[in-house]
Amino acid sequence: MHDAIKKALEVLKGGGVILYPTDTIWGIGCDATNVEAVKRIYGIKKREDSKSMLVLMENPALLDRYVDEVPEVAWDLVEIATTPLTVIYPGAKNLAKNLIAEDGSIGIRFTKEEFTSKLLQRLRRPLVSTSANISGEKSPAFFDEISEDIKNAVDYIVEYRQDDRTPATPSSIIKLGPGGQIDIIRK
Repeated sequence: MHDAIKKALEVLKGGGVILYPTDTIWGIGCDATNVEAVKRIYGIKKREDSKSMLVLMENPALLDRYVDEVPEVAWDLVEIATTPLTVIYPGAKNLAKNLIAEDGSIGIRFTKEEFTSKLLQRLRRPLVSTSANISGEKSPAFFDEISEDIKNAVDYIVEYRQDDRTPATPSSIIKLGPGGQIDIIRK
């Protein structure tokens, strides 16, 4: 795993795109502060850039760097979550502009998965995480379900966990609004 983290870090710092295992399903990712790298992911997925993507972080203490004001309820949600949870926060900042939704929000998930946690500790920035598929196609549950088009379009494919057949599902998604309002987007 050490070599995979080292290589992924090199690619990400150089503005590249990686294909990697996450705490949910396989993802396509880049440095979430790099506008050009984010633009490449939209192109790889053939996805309109009006559809925002989420980012992974490994430490909730860093949330204030990327969100203007963290609603109090967010801390509780992050603390009590026992399964992967993406929270959409208003007032995104310090991220690639083409990553932020039209309403100024950003989806953030705190990963507990070993590879991404260690990668994020070394990267010291959020990592884009979007399913490893062409937009509109089925999200691959396992590495061997990822299309050759996706594999050929990225700069680096992480070898770690390619044989893992542990059932995985996308995260739950909650959107936080004014005054701590909670909207459940996906259970």
